[in-house]
Amino acid sequence: MRLNANAYIGLGANLGKPKDTFEKALDLISQFATIEKLSRLYHSAPFGFSEQPPFTNAAVSISTAHSPNDLLIRLQDTEKKLGKKVIHKNGPRIIDLDLLLWGDQIIETKELILPHPGILKRDFVLLPLLDLNPDLIHPAWGAKTLKSALSGLQTKFIENLPEDWNY
Repeated sequence: MRLNANAYIGLGANLGKPKDTFEKALDLISQFATIEKLSRLYHSAPFGFSEQPPFTNAAVSISTAHSPNDLLIRLQDTEKKLGKKVIHKNGPRIIDLDLLLWGDQIIETKELILPHPGILKRDFVLLPLLDLNPDLIHPAWGAKTLKSALSGLQTKFIENLPEDWNY
C-alpha cells in the first residue's frame, strides 16, 4: 500500500453554521494532511432520516502520508473536537467527515470500507467529488467514471444550485 496518497473526504452538516464548521474542520485537517482542492458547497435534502433540516455538503481532496486507517482515526478525532454527537442514525449533526477514497485502494475491514459504500448512490457525494476531479474513476468500477454514476441515479437529494466558498 503506497503512502503519500491522494484521498477524498466528504463533509456534511445540518446543525450550527456548516460553512464555519467546515472551515474549522479544514484547519484541523491541515495539521495532518495537505489540502489540495475544495469543492463548492451543496445543499441537499436529508438522507435516511427525513425529519431534520437540510444538509450542506462539500468534499476536499488531500494528500497524506497516513495510512487509510490512521487517516480515519484522525478524521474521527477531528469530528469529536468539533462537537459531533450521533443523535440518530443518519440524523442531524454538526459535522460529518467521511473518508470517501484513498488513492485507488479497495479496502474492506470491520473499521473501514473504501471506496465509501455510499458514493455511487448519493448525488450530494458525487457532485462535490466531480468538482474536485471530473474524470474521477471509482476503483471498483474499472474504467467507469463517477460522472456516469451520477447520470444513472434514480433519487436526487440536491435541492438547489451549488454555492461557492473560499477557504
